[in-house]
Amino acid sequence: MAGLRLDEVRERLAAAAARAGRDAAGITLVAVSKGASPEMLREAYAAGQRDFGENRAGALAERAGQLPGEARWHFIGRLQGNKVRLVRPVACLLHSLDRPDLAGHWVKGPGLPPPALVQVNVSGDPAKAGVAPGEAEALVAAAAGLGIQVRGLMTIPPVGANPEEARPWFRALAGLQQSLLPRWPGLADLSMGMSDDFEVAVEEGATLLRVGRAIFGPFPRSGERG
Repeated sequence: MAGLRLDEVRERLAAAAARAGRDAAGITLVAVSKGASPEMLREAYAAGQRDFGENRAGALAERAGQLPGEARWHFIGRLQGNKVRLVRPVACLLHSLDRPDLAGHWVKGPGLPPPALVQVNVSGDPAKAGVAPGEAEALVAAAAGLGIQVRGLMTIPPVGANPEEARPWFRALAGLQQSLLPRWPGLADLSMGMSDDFEVAVEEGATLLRVGRAIFGPFPRSGERG
């Protein structure tokens, strides 16, 4: 199908990993499906893509039924407490745990809650969600105390004119992770990097990339830019 650029993104990911002396196999590409047609999702799945992401609760619940059960769905957007019931049964990972009350909602329901990442607003951008870097450990501790497996950190940098402008923010998140690892060794993941800057994110240590537009082509602006 015209427009799908999954192979190109995979090649760029591998090249960035090679430049950084990293194994690309340790980096998960999450295909952000907002705006993509069901046909494009199925094409990506047929090409071997298994990790998909959505930033709206209702869309995630709907999309989950459009692919076989082997697909893994990530929730990457701001999540309201009253929408947790739509996301929790479907998501394999919550990328956007940004406040203690959301952690309280996340643990409600049958079985163990899916793991989560603490979202950190490393730039202090008032337009971005996430805790301040100095508050990240408190949220990790609060979530862990409720029984949530916190697997790492996530950030969304300010929109820049070129990908290099995101590098200091990615580096800051990686630095925060390193400072927390001695006390919280489970914080192995860094979710950072989208269509415009994922190669820089790989070079700075990202283990999860949230890429939509570069794979599926342009789609309407809604929430996270992808």
